[in-house]
Amino acid sequence: MNTLSYKTVSANAKTVNKQWVVVDAQGEILGRLSSKIAMIIRGKNKPEYTPHVDCGDNVIVINADKIKLTGNKFSDKVYTSYTGYPGGQRFISPKELMAKHPTRVIEKAVRGMLPKTKLGAKLYTNLFVYAGTEHPHAAQSPKTITL
Repeated sequence: MNTLSYKTVSANAKTVNKQWVVVDAQGEILGRLSSKIAMIIRGKNKPEYTPHVDCGDNVIVINADKIKLTGNKFSDKVYTSYTGYPGGQRFISPKELMAKHPTRVIEKAVRGMLPKTKLGAKLYTNLFVYAGTEHPHAAQSPKTITL
């Protein structure tokens, strides 16, 4: 057996092959969709995955306003934030957040599934979420995938 033919390939910023993909969120369940999007952004679906390199694809999510949550999570789940001032803790449900900013529910879910490091912050910039069916990334000629 020739052991030299089994070499581990470690990707770097120059050798990585980044693509653009479009995901339609209409009728999808938030957590299941978000975990698949996070894997694509991280690059774990590729054979040349390297943990310390941004080797994932750029993901465009359309129809973010038509996402579903199971059970009573749409009204019972609570997102907590803090303004930095005393008594500045704020709470908002997905129902209220969808009414104000329909894209942020998916953004928060995917961001929570990415690493909490500098690389995670860089990976988060590869996510583009839009409430309707239109997006301004036609020049990148993204391919549509179903999850």
